[in-house]
Amino acid sequence: MDRRGFLRAAVPLAAALACAKGSRLAAQHSPEWLAEQSFALFVGSPADRQRALDTLVSSGRADAGPILILALRFAHSGFDTRLVTALEKLTGASPGSNWGDWMRWQEAHPQIGVLPGFGRLQARVYDLIDPNFQVFLSGDVRHEIRLEEIAWGGVIKDGIPALTNPRLVAASAATYLQPTDLVFGVSINGDLRAYPLRIMDWHEMFNDVIGGVPVSLAYCTLCGSGILFDTAVDGYAQPFVFGSSGFLYRSNKLMYDTATHSLWNQFTGRPVVGPLTGSGIVLKTRPVVITIWADWEARHPGTKVLALETGHPRDYSPGAAYARYFASPELMFPTNVDQSKLKQKDFVFALRSSGTEKAWPLRLFEGGAVINDHAGVLDLVLIGDAATRTVRAYRSEGLIFQKAKSAHQVIHGGEVWQVTEDALVAPSGRTLSRLPGHVAYWFAWSGYYGREGELASGQPVERRP
Repeated sequence: MDRRGFLRAAVPLAAALACAKGSRLAAQHSPEWLAEQSFALFVGSPADRQRALDTLVSSGRADAGPILILALRFAHSGFDTRLVTALEKLTGASPGSNWGDWMRWQEAHPQIGVLPGFGRLQARVYDLIDPNFQVFLSGDVRHEIRLEEIAWGGVIKDGIPALTNPRLVAASAATYLQPTDLVFGVSINGDLRAYPLRIMDWHEMFNDVIGGVPVSLAYCTLCGSGILFDTAVDGYAQPFVFGSSGFLYRSNKLMYDTATHSLWNQFTGRPVVGPLTGSGIVLKTRPVVITIWADWEARHPGTKVLALETGHPRDYSPGAAYARYFASPELMFPTNVDQSKLKQKDFVFALRSSGTEKAWPLRLFEGGAVINDHAGVLDLVLIGDAATRTVRAYRSEGLIFQKAKSAHQVIHGGEVWQVTEDALVAPSGRTLSRLPGHVAYWFAWSGYYGREGELASGQPVERRP
């Protein structure tokens, strides 16, 4: 081949090689490649971490921000400053200098998006903490909440062990309880149970059968809410059994079901990550009350009580688990809260059955109170005492009730009605049924239901026409 022929052949060959090289470079700088390289932020040497950080910054992609926020959670001193500087360059924002500041900013700016490949990276990072987290998170897991807002709660899977069919004792045998100890009181089909908060603080969930009904109490200590759910769901052969995943979403625990390992929002009773996402399941809530042991035992001397011997070595003395958190006005994990109406850890009573979300500040029940109100078209009456964090709600069917001398009674039209766990009972035998509801911190209720829900004002309600 002469020189001209060689050149004619070489030119297209060079072009092809250049194109191939360009394709490799493009692949190297794809979003998925960037996410993969970012793993060095968590496991690499100091030089590896810096190279990974420089690569993300040079990409100019704001959607790489969630990776840096995740890295900021685990960064060593010194490198955290560089991560913040990188975040400011990529996002143009300056919310603060720590992980909590940036998590709140991220929550408020969903438009930033996430780098494709973030889910795989997140799963690899959490696998370093506990390989059992693999059952919850993977690169292509189905989800209806933002993966970047899922935060590690500081424990491994089942590090807060649920109590399933726990041992119960008679009230007379519960000698470990003090009269003022708070309990979750449950009554279903005449089966009365008390689950002390000083024990449940360490377990946060129980799975039990009460009055023949399979239920779970999902207790989020961070949210101050214990919610009783029916776990039998139409279309599923077995009731769901739940545990604590070790993950949080907006300072709310993500529980999981043992059958599919889907993650569920503890507050809403909906699966939000995993195989059951999009199934339309919403667990039905049942009434549960918080009250002091002396009152519950006096009302229900035949009650069963959670035994102190749970099979887990824990300090079940009052306040041992979360006394400092409960006493503090601050949250343990970051989330945005509108505090224009109430402080973030003010308690509210949340009604969960009317189709209209409504909450009543617990302070309305100071000194003991009877509140006649409505939620949507539903007339109801609430009876409670803020001192013991106790509220029960009942249908009122338009009747107006007043306080009686006894907290176990209310008055309508001069008649004394009995306040029971199932209903208000008139002297004639007429009953007004109990409604599901529970106590929670304001930040939790407002975060999930604040936009479409209503906060009660506490103003007197007149009889409706």
